[in-house]
Amino acid sequence: MVAPLVEPADELTIDEVRRYSRHLIIPDVGMTGQKRLKNAKVLIIGAGGLGSPALLYLAAAGVGTLGVIDDDVVDESNLQRQVIHGQSDVGRPKVESAAASVAEINPFVTVIQHNVRLDTDNVLEIFADYDLILDGTDNFATRYLVNDAAVILGKPYVWGSIYRFEGQASVFWAQEGPQYRDLYPEPPPPGMVPSCAEGGVLGVLCASIGSIMTTEAIKLITGIGDPLIGRLMVYDALEMRFTTLKIQRDPNGEAPTELLDDYEAFCGAISEEAAEAAADSTISVATLDGWLKERNDGGRDFVLVDVREPNEYEINKIPGSVLIPKGEFLHGGALEKVPSDKQAVLYCKTGARSAEALAVLKGAGYADAVHVGGGVVAWVNQIDPSQPAY
Repeated sequence: MVAPLVEPADELTIDEVRRYSRHLIIPDVGMTGQKRLKNAKVLIIGAGGLGSPALLYLAAAGVGTLGVIDDDVVDESNLQRQVIHGQSDVGRPKVESAAASVAEINPFVTVIQHNVRLDTDNVLEIFADYDLILDGTDNFATRYLVNDAAVILGKPYVWGSIYRFEGQASVFWAQEGPQYRDLYPEPPPPGMVPSCAEGGVLGVLCASIGSIMTTEAIKLITGIGDPLIGRLMVYDALEMRFTTLKIQRDPNGEAPTELLDDYEAFCGAISEEAAEAAADSTISVATLDGWLKERNDGGRDFVLVDVREPNEYEINKIPGSVLIPKGEFLHGGALEKVPSDKQAVLYCKTGARSAEALAVLKGAGYADAVHVGGGVVAWVNQIDPSQPAY
């Protein structure tokens, strides 16, 4: 148990007492706890899968000020899991859509919209106005940025992560226990951990982990219970099993005192080998479209290889391609399937995985191999919008 994070507000109105009556009759929350929630300022990073349930339940719980930071717009593929948005919100900035939903749930909550991308230039200024940070991001670069900024400012933050059928949650607060860098001192090698956009996520998993994160936020604000400081909760939805692991402070670790210059470079979106291979061997989807027309006319011969997973290949594809997943390149099996007497053209969803596969081909002597920048996403957006995006 830690001390309450927020001092109580002066009072609750009659309407607020009516609204929060089920909280008020819980002895551990009561009038004082609800006044703390009213006085709290919580920043939710990302109005996506985890941010959606967190925003909805923090608003319903009566957290007085909710900040939401997201520079994205609502896409139809979001609606499978990002329940704060609806069909009519497609194309709308996520922060606007989220604020409208919160207003419908609780008109006593103030929503501050940060329609920007979190980066080293704005993170300290934005964080400074909040008592608690809730991190619902899905990439390592932003997670390390959030951690370092929170440590520098002495802010606690609730963290969650989801992938397919599994989720994790913890509370990081350097003043009371471990920080994120104690759990992950270094980012994983580029391409080692697929994102939800690559590997997928069961939509309802967002609700499971998001509600746990919300519970931890409420506990910190009100000072009740035993928060997940120094503990990592792992959830396996298929086995319906919760496992809790202890996290220790790294005795050799150091608390960050300043931000890094480039968190993307620190995490390495792609490996150095992939970046080097792609440097002069990247073509656009417009170029590929022309090449395919030439191939159909008999004027050019090459093999077009999709390096995504089979289930992705079923959703959409570039016509005339064959499927050889990236894993087969990394393990060497793909070299038996890619002809050496033709130019190889690789693509994936956005270009990251194909760059990694390209590095393997270059290393095996396929000197004229190239990959498609932007991948099938660019192909659907620029060449063939009749196909579904994902």
